[in-house]
Amino acid sequence: MLTAFSPKLKICCIGAGYVGGPSCAVIAYKCPDIQVTIVDINEQRIKEWNSDNLPVYEPGLDEIVFACRGKNLFFSSDVDFHINEADLIFVSVNTPTKKSGLGAGFASDLAYLESATRRIAKVATSSKIVIEKSTVPCKTAESMRAILDANSNDLIRFDILSNPEFLAEGTAINDLLHPDRVLIGSLTTPEGIRARSVLASVYEHWVPKEKIITANLWSSELSKLAANALLAQRISSINSLSAICEATGADVDEVAFACGLDSRIGPKFLKASVGFGGSCFQKDILNLVYLSESLNLPEVAAYWNQVVIMNEYQKERFTSRIIKSLFNTITNKNLAIFGFAFKKNTGDTRESAAITLIKYFLRENANVRIYDPKVPKEQIVRDLTDPEVASVEKFNQRVQMFDCPYEAAKGTDAIVIVTEWDEFKVLDYQKIYGEMNKPAFVFDGRSIVDYNVLKKIGFKVSVVGKAI
Repeated sequence: MLTAFSPKLKICCIGAGYVGGPSCAVIAYKCPDIQVTIVDINEQRIKEWNSDNLPVYEPGLDEIVFACRGKNLFFSSDVDFHINEADLIFVSVNTPTKKSGLGAGFASDLAYLESATRRIAKVATSSKIVIEKSTVPCKTAESMRAILDANSNDLIRFDILSNPEFLAEGTAINDLLHPDRVLIGSLTTPEGIRARSVLASVYEHWVPKEKIITANLWSSELSKLAANALLAQRISSINSLSAICEATGADVDEVAFACGLDSRIGPKFLKASVGFGGSCFQKDILNLVYLSESLNLPEVAAYWNQVVIMNEYQKERFTSRIIKSLFNTITNKNLAIFGFAFKKNTGDTRESAAITLIKYFLRENANVRIYDPKVPKEQIVRDLTDPEVASVEKFNQRVQMFDCPYEAAKGTDAIVIVTEWDEFKVLDYQKIYGEMNKPAFVFDGRSIVDYNVLKKIGFKVSVVGKAI
């Protein structure tokens, strides 16, 4: 039987995005005896992976890619060749929420996944182990298997595994190098168990065996959705309490600290904020809602949908607090937005709270001045000129982008901190205050600045979850 320690083992990853790129780069880094090739039909993205300026920003990713690239890690747009050459194929394509058709707004769009599966079936001339790496609805493997089985024969066999990622952007490399667990789902047939052991032996190069856990395919697929739903639930829970804190004078950080000391609860994901974002949380919860409704479980669907409703409410509530503080109008006022990524240590803007807030500000005819240390200006333009956010005309009239936070804040009426970048904690706020309109406001949506210091400087300060 083929094992991961065979010098002939070759891995192909379809999809050179936020998951496929880092995940397979770490496999190459930890398994120098395995050839890893990441493929994508987007030739520009492949060029970027082969350049000195990688298309994905993650602390530590550059060092790993540069150490392995050209040795046992390759990036290619020759998708068919590397599919046919590989023994293991990771499918790590985008599965966005559907925008139209059946399940629009909730269900995952599996068009890219199906396309990748059909491509494997079409070009493969030898047996393959096909691994779901994308986040998918429960029982997606059944659809993939139907496509692959229809194209198998006595000489070609396809085995399907589920191997969901549990990465947090900003710490993805550490999560990959030191995972809490590696989950592999398979059929319980002898063939399924053999395929599972091959993938497990890849991870055994650096992951302790006790952290490599197995499950059936459906449990593995659902575990990814469940993990993200539970994490997002904690954020919405503490954000709901932040509204009570602001109304009563309680401090949400003190409440979270006290609750987090309970060993049954723990401190993680109890940080109140303007709301969660990213590619996973909202998409996966909506997927869970759709799955529950499809299974005729309306109460379950309503329960999880409330997590998303609370997240949107938090952003609306934060915006309303800003407008109210600025004398009930922000028309033609200048607002500095500190942070555009959905969280620190990433350039990812998917479902970023900044986009939602800025959409509200533009509707109120405010002037927006944006600074983020990692998000490219082209990405900001794409996000804000989406028809659901603002027109190109409105963007050109009302939005400016800056390479320096001090320049972004100059001449503004308020600073709105949306992303918890560490640099925002140590800026010279005395200097910033001197160049702002008065009264000068700071609205801290991440509770990262010392509001007592800012108040002494002269700022009017508003922090999520605090009645100050």
